Amino acid sequence: MQYDELHAWLRLVHSVGASAARRLLAQFGAPEAIWQASAAQWRSCASAAQAQALAQPPEGFDALLARTWQWLTQDDGAGARAIVTLGASAYPPALLATADPPLLLYLQGAPAFVRPAHGGFAPAASLAIVGSRNPTAQGAENARRFARALHEAGLTIVSGLALGIDACAHEGALDALPDPQRPATIAVVGTGLDRVYPRAHQQLARRIAQNGLLVSEYPLGTPPLPANFPKRNRIISGLSLGTLVVEAALQSGSLITARLANEQGREVFAIPGSIHAPQSRGCHALIRDGAKLAETAQDVLEELQLPTPTQLPDTGATAQATPPADGGSDDPILQALGFDPMGLDALIARTGYGAAELQVRLLELELAGQVERLPGGLFQRVMRA
Repeated sequence: MQYDELHAWLRLVHSVGASAARRLLAQFGAPEAIWQASAAQWRSCASAAQAQALAQPPEGFDALLARTWQWLTQDDGAGARAIVTLGASAYPPALLATADPPLLLYLQGAPAFVRPAHGGFAPAASLAIVGSRNPTAQGAENARRFARALHEAGLTIVSGLALGIDACAHEGALDALPDPQRPATIAVVGTGLDRVYPRAHQQLARRIAQNGLLVSEYPLGTPPLPANFPKRNRIISGLSLGTLVVEAALQSGSLITARLANEQGREVFAIPGSIHAPQSRGCHALIRDGAKLAETAQDVLEELQLPTPTQLPDTGATAQATPPADGGSDDPILQALGFDPMGLDALIARTGYGAAELQVRLLELELAGQVERLPGGLFQRVMRA
């Protein structure tokens, strides 16, 4: 992007809303042509107030332009940068087909993906994986396993860099076998790309910038405003063939992403869980409403009509638990737990152990990664491939 082109686009985007900007682009073509038109010509497709807003650069525009140009052209080792405009050859066709495609997309990441030789920056074979910010250990493990398996099967994993399932999905994709032709993962964020939110994900963002892409529609300097995160979800679902919800409560933002995916004509998948776990209720509601139940990565690939590799890693109910140092899946406490959350009193009744002895055994299993302690004094068995 040249300086004059950046100037024209930024001024348009920050002068009027997206709908008015699209009308102006449809009328005049490139943004540069808009600024060569008269106010009377603007009013042919914009209101008087919008024409007045176009007449002068918005407040703080010069500083934003300088900051953006510096970010775009600097080489600080933090990944290549680009800004993709609506209608450009690198604009993802899948996102272009949605109802509200962003006018500008800021990109940061591996040079091969930020500046692709042809086509959009996001591969056509992409899948969104989203879920709770407070997942169970099993949910976090499921997100990592599905992301890794699905990336190795040919899908780029898209998520939102949030705490919990989002982070696990990014990590799982990054842990998969690298593919130089395809970004491992795409993080669509709700801030400017000069900020990382949450701050705890600084290292994860750096890993993504090395092997994938960070994407935002928000200008540099944009803080983590609450309203921005539900809005960015349309990009997560819009870049993807489908959306897989791993764990979600009934009031989860992940359900917004699933709803948007459904409205965009994309597939929605949900991993079922325990009927006693609040983090599973959103997934169960999605399944009741028609989402595809996903027990394995193969379920997702088959529904998307994608080939299944012969060596696809196991992600579902057939995965075997890794035995702890002091016992395997035949441990009587693990057998008594089953796979639903359970309280201490119920475990005492099932096992016959005293409370003190049972607490010690549960702690040993928890340290071995076989049991997770849940809120409310509950315990749950964890399965790992």
